Amino acid sequence: MSLDYNSLLLAVGFSAACLSLTLFGTWLTARTDKFLLTWALSALLVVGEVFTYDAYIDAPRRGLGIATFTLLLVGFSMMLGAAYQFRSGGSPIPRVLIGGGISLAVALPPMALGYNGLGFMFENLFAALLLFATAAEYWKGRAEAPALTIGAAALYSATAMSFLLCATVLAWDGKLILSHAPRNWAEDLSLIVVIASMTGIGALSLALNQGRLARHHRRNALTDQLTGLLNRRALFDLFGDSPVGAFTAVVVFDLDSFKAINDEFGHATGDEVLKVFAKVLAGNLRPTDVAARMGGEEFAVVLKRTLPETVENTAEAIRTSFAARRIDTENGPLTCTVSAGFAFGTKEGLSFDKVLSAADKALYAAKRGGRNRVTASPFRRAS
Repeated sequence: MSLDYNSLLLAVGFSAACLSLTLFGTWLTARTDKFLLTWALSALLVVGEVFTYDAYIDAPRRGLGIATFTLLLVGFSMMLGAAYQFRSGGSPIPRVLIGGGISLAVALPPMALGYNGLGFMFENLFAALLLFATAAEYWKGRAEAPALTIGAAALYSATAMSFLLCATVLAWDGKLILSHAPRNWAEDLSLIVVIASMTGIGALSLALNQGRLARHHRRNALTDQLTGLLNRRALFDLFGDSPVGAFTAVVVFDLDSFKAINDEFGHATGDEVLKVFAKVLAGNLRPTDVAARMGGEEFAVVLKRTLPETVENTAEAIRTSFAARRIDTENGPLTCTVSAGFAFGTKEGLSFDKVLSAADKALYAAKRGGRNRVTASPFRRAS
């Protein structure tokens, strides 16, 4: 082997080591992101493969060849598992076991029996398949961050093609037994592609993770932690700057006598009541409707492209469904009620604040009228 080839091989090892350390360091700062640890371990296995293969180049023994195959194929199987874990949040173990198990079952026997040429063909082929499968995981998850995920898919695909090219050249030569490690132009090209791809994959992986963390923090800032609904800030971010038209309604709900529930049953029961109402609320809305907890026991819903009769029926369905729910407590079953008021915008368009205020006034009228009822604002008719 030439010095240039050995230098390229060591450069791959250095790139993989840097990627592993970077991912591991990032995981230490955010241990809930377990896919980072899987990625770091996969890159570490590639580092081990590089140095084992370097030793095989100098002394092509079967044991070193088997170790080389094992480290590379298990490492790539873990990359596949990490990509799946990143995309879906599921466990990487099934893909690691299936990908590693099948590839090793095919690639190791020829090497163990002395047919190292055939073994290297299979190793490169399955390395390519595992990398193509990894690229497919990023492609499936491209909706999250299109530019970054498609870029990662492209880099994994390019690396896969380089391994497939190595397998093709070995198959074309047709040598089942080699006296030394494979040495041809495809191997050189593959190392160059791996070096470039490893650097790009590392950068994209970190960018994807940082983007996900930023979206996670923003989602937390806009979500009510108790009920999982949007919070007041999120509702105003969505509608605060837009005029409310004649066929858009705002409904405000307020749980009746909620302070008495907290005083008699405790705040834990009060929290459970809020969560039950949130589920009832979400269960009676259309996918296009937006629900939020405004604070305390007050909730709001925005319904677009709707009519007064539809809004009133929806609010009544929520009211009656909640009144029928029995909530178990230490002091026995508890039933609760809710009051609601709703208002529409106008043809000319009203500010969201004004429509929300009108719905609030209708809510207070429902409270004064005896609670457990739905009241419409004068803005209820589309003009």
